[in-house]
Amino acid sequence: MTSMDTDPSGSGNWRFAQCFGDKGEVEDITEADIISTVEFDSTGNYLATGDKGGRVVLFERNESKKGCEYKFYTEFQSHEPEFDYLKSLEIEEKINKIKWCRRMNAAHFLLSTNDKTIKLWKVFEKSLRVVSESNLHDGQRPLPPPTAKSNLRLPRMTHQDNIIAAVPRKVYSNAHAYHIHSISVNSDQETYISADDLRINLWNLNISDQSFNIVDIKPANMEELTEVITATEFHPTQCNLFMYSSSKSNIKLADMRDSALCDRHAKLFEEEEDPSNRTFFSEIISSISDVKFSHDGRYILSRDYLSLKIWDINMDTRPVKTIPIHDHLRGKLCDLYENDCIFDKFECIWGGDDKHVLTGSYHNYFRIYDVDTLNDVVLQADKSAFKAKKIGGPLPGNKPGAKNGMRAGGLRDAMQMETLDFNKKILHASWHPRENTIAIAATNNLFLYSAA
Repeated sequence: MTSMDTDPSGSGNWRFAQCFGDKGEVEDITEADIISTVEFDSTGNYLATGDKGGRVVLFERNESKKGCEYKFYTEFQSHEPEFDYLKSLEIEEKINKIKWCRRMNAAHFLLSTNDKTIKLWKVFEKSLRVVSESNLHDGQRPLPPPTAKSNLRLPRMTHQDNIIAAVPRKVYSNAHAYHIHSISVNSDQETYISADDLRINLWNLNISDQSFNIVDIKPANMEELTEVITATEFHPTQCNLFMYSSSKSNIKLADMRDSALCDRHAKLFEEEEDPSNRTFFSEIISSISDVKFSHDGRYILSRDYLSLKIWDINMDTRPVKTIPIHDHLRGKLCDLYENDCIFDKFECIWGGDDKHVLTGSYHNYFRIYDVDTLNDVVLQADKSAFKAKKIGGPLPGNKPGAKNGMRAGGLRDAMQMETLDFNKKILHASWHPRENTIAIAATNNLFLYSAA
């Protein structure tokens, strides 16, 4: 990627590439169509989205196009709404997370989960064959029934079509008392972890009726509950290491070689808060909503409500970088508490080269930072992007001639405005593992952006 300061438009050479989904107004959106997770596979040739209606939609790279473009591959219903009769509780079909397994053969395998049940799906091309000749038909016209044994013939099958089939190979259920919010596949491709607010379970991909509880922070008396688990992820290369974050603004690194129950962490990443800065909202805004290992496993990226932090795995006393994301919202925390937006869980993502990080904000803004210089690019996954593309105009806010994106009326200034729409928010995104292409979930639309 070219340097962000030499780019006159301030867009870091990022360009809107594609948009999937209904392009109607936000008011007309059905709840079921809202995208709740998005994930590239390890090759970047396939992209999956899950929505609140329990559907999984897969996209395939369009090899006939020169740039990084995608086309619809297949769609299937992964989860249905259920009812827990013992607890009188409705279980939503909403897909909370999708994780791809590394491809071993012609089929794709991916895990998808709602609040209670994880499923391993096999997606593969299937040849559809039909009976072309039989005792009653020669392929062209009906035949009279055969009168002698010698006239009997075996039916013949011919290929009619190729279809994409999706079948659930395994269903992992009844292991979580609370809502599952994270799943992560191990680098050994044999095991994965799933986490709810109080427990993390370790599964073998081939065994669906048994899991091992490896973290349990549930107190004996629930009235003494002070923190919950918010996210978890396996280390990208060392299959014995995983981390989990908590609502108490810390990240724990655990080693499964230490003991079967990882109740003692190997490392604790935590920054002491200045007591003079404490407010009523401190605990809520410092809760970590997402954590990600860099691809080389050396750094950890964490997101809380107001900032991104980058930690060196060898230094647990303080983050090496703290990037303010929502400083302009500090004065609005009361309003955000009233409308529940203060509890929004924004994800954070490493670029494929580990040199850039991405996270979302309100009014469909999202930001990409250069890890070394902290130069940033502000983009907006907005419907005006594809309108501008159709008429060949510039993206909104990309006024040429200004440096580093600080242009009059630019997107960075617009982000500070009073008129932010808090119903539009970029919570979920994914970065292509090998190229500068990003997939952004904006309500019911999937936006793709690419950089030169």
